Amino acid sequence: MIRFIKGKFYPQADGSVVVETSSGIGFNMMIPANCPLYKHYEGEEVKAYTYMAVREDDISLYGFSSTDELELYTKLISVSGVGAKVGIAIMSVLPVDQLKHAIASGDAKTIASANGVGKKTAERVIIDLKDKVGDFDVSGSASAAITPNITSERTEAVSALMSLGYSKTEADQAVGAVKEEDLTAEQYIKLALKNM
Repeated sequence: MIRFIKGKFYPQADGSVVVETSSGIGFNMMIPANCPLYKHYEGEEVKAYTYMAVREDDISLYGFSSTDELELYTKLISVSGVGAKVGIAIMSVLPVDQLKHAIASGDAKTIASANGVGKKTAERVIIDLKDKVGDFDVSGSASAAITPNITSERTEAVSALMSLGYSKTEADQAVGAVKEEDLTAEQYIKLALKNM
């Protein structure tokens, strides 16, 4: 099992990323659309914590910026009906602390906003994981309450770029590459367009 990979970061057009190790091997992996790894510039050194999904017809790597992200992902894919790709879609909805808060507070609507996730699957995630993310602390809850507009502003910027004809992958990558926080959707759009 590959637990983490260190190397140079290269985002790909299909939404995946490649991390090239010092030995020259490039590991292709899928990462959540809002993953902090996207804050790195192309060619910058990163450390990605990985999960390797092995199926009869496919072996895929999924990457995360922290062990917290990886741990939440492995909990998500332990839920019946949540496969590797659906798990990434759910992880793409909110940052880890806010997603834990959504699960702990029973916010099925937010979880169901992920691509390929219906109401029943969202409710199953909550039922199965509510106690497992129950160590959610008050400070995490507070940060979730203070910063939801960051996510919604970024999401709004992604939607606006998609309406301009960019693919979701292109829009996610461009907005994710904007390092500044607490911006308006319009400011995210302007900065993201410079990355395209």
